[in-house]
Amino acid sequence: MKRSEINKALKEMEAMLKKYCIYLPEFCHFTPEEWENKGKEYDEVRDNMLGWDITDFGLGKFNEVGFSLITLRNGNVKNNLYKKPYAEKLLYIREGQTAPMHFHWSKIEDIINKGGGDVFIKVYNADEEEGLSNEPVTIHCDGKEQVVPAGTQVLLRPGDSITIPPYMYHNFRLKEGTGPVLLGEVSMCNDDNTDNRFYEAIGRFPEIEEDEAPYRLLCNEYPQVF
Repeated sequence: MKRSEINKALKEMEAMLKKYCIYLPEFCHFTPEEWENKGKEYDEVRDNMLGWDITDFGLGKFNEVGFSLITLRNGNVKNNLYKKPYAEKLLYIREGQTAPMHFHWSKIEDIINKGGGDVFIKVYNADEEEGLSNEPVTIHCDGKEQVVPAGTQVLLRPGDSITIPPYMYHNFRLKEGTGPVLLGEVSMCNDDNTDNRFYEAIGRFPEIEEDEAPYRLLCNEYPQVF
């Protein structure tokens, strides 16, 4: 991705958050220059990859496969300094964008439509070989249990949510014509380096072409403090 694309995506998400009166912690507003002067007091942000995250999953097709997100809080299963057993994210998805089919080996998460348009969450169970099972899927949406056919697209309107347990394949797609969507994610600790099983082998973070200065640093770009 070009840095200019990333900057544009960040500003779009900031505008969506402002529209829905969602306020961010201070570290989300630091400029790259300000990060150069932040010491070890912000190690939790660095170590747990809090902050901005723009991903095209290494495919170079951000307008088709990818979205913008921000991790507000997160524990760390590999570091006893951080005891939180939970994480919280916000995701911004434009019309035309999708998230690849994937599941998590460990994480349980709730996906919540916080505002904007409608979103479809397609669901499958994983089979014993970690492929897509044809067996029916038991889903839980806002306290209601349902059994649906494999490959069902569960519609989440603003205010709706779905619980995604481990080994449930899922992806995101917006309902055409309803506009961009702001999603919330409340989950167990998040580890994007070891707990994502994509149905098709892809990357996670973009290769960046530096065509302009960064507006914000992404969660994998913070300068380290020794």
